[in-house]
Amino acid sequence: MLYTPLSIATSVGGGLLASALFRQIWKRVDEPDQPPPDPKDLERSTAKALSAAALQGLVFGLVRAAVDRAGAHGYRAVTHESPA
Repeated sequence: MLYTPLSIATSVGGGLLASALFRQIWKRVDEPDQPPPDPKDLERSTAKALSAAALQGLVFGLVRAAVDRAGAHGYRAVTHESPA
């Protein structure tokens, strides 16, 4: 029962971390002064819009898995029981 609020809090923090990480990576991939392309912005190329979406999905999935894994390890270290 204690794990659910912990999981929600770490998920929110992980989402903020993933968003910041994605923006930093995209600055190095594309022009640093432009934000990642919005899929509805037809002034930017389709390749850029789809590449940004794929990279964003990769970053969010990776950060989510890392945060969930770290939260589970932390929970087990404190309570000596598995959160699953």
